[in-house]
Amino acid sequence: MNLTCYIVDDEFHAIEILKAFVEKTPGLELVGYSSDPLYALNQVANANPPDLTFLDVDMPELSGMEFAVLVNLYTKVIFTTSFPEFAIEAFEKEAFDYLLKPIGYERFLKTIMKLKRNKIEKEVLTHSPRQFFFIQSDVKGRMIKIVNKDILYIESAQNYIKINTVQGHHMAYLTMGEVENYLPKEHFSRVHRGFIINNDFVKTVEQGQVIMDDDKSIVLGGHYKEPFLELMKQQLIQSKRRT
Repeated sequence: MNLTCYIVDDEFHAIEILKAFVEKTPGLELVGYSSDPLYALNQVANANPPDLTFLDVDMPELSGMEFAVLVNLYTKVIFTTSFPEFAIEAFEKEAFDYLLKPIGYERFLKTIMKLKRNKIEKEVLTHSPRQFFFIQSDVKGRMIKIVNKDILYIESAQNYIKINTVQGHHMAYLTMGEVENYLPKEHFSRVHRGFIINNDFVKTVEQGQVIMDDDKSIVLGGHYKEPFLELMKQQLIQSKRRT
């Protein structure tokens, strides 16, 4: 399995270190690098984005955190920084990993192998989607089964997620990204940073928001809006008769 990657760092020597790591890692291909985050943004957020992007935190004009929010739909973000204090914020922005400089090759390789494993698992799920999953309950040793077709929508709740189903709701100590990986793309859509919806329970789509069957109104957020609207248009029946 081959993975493509891009490097964004305003320090050239940091780019050189990562380039050397990439070159000696089988199955990893460097497709570009830049010390200018604005230029890199256009390179990463395109029709053929890299599988992963190594991203510094402290950069001029556009910080790594700001950059990550704009590209995390396109690529997996791995932060490479000297500042440990930004780690929590990085994972809240759904970073795949957070590497502290000076980065050792063993730590670098561990991240790449983890990403490869996750990609394989996702491909297996795509071809054989799971019909349910389990979450850990508040009772030690007890797991709760969540059936995909029963999910209305999932919303972020600080350090937890709230899974709203036709039977009720459940809280789970998970990120939105973690649960999204378990859901079949043909039935579930990320419509906002804090919401994943079951397309089967959409009642109406209007004025930048989606109304669910339980009358829950969810605003379509930022860069999630256009992909979702395009998906909905594919289900729209229109008359070919001229008016």
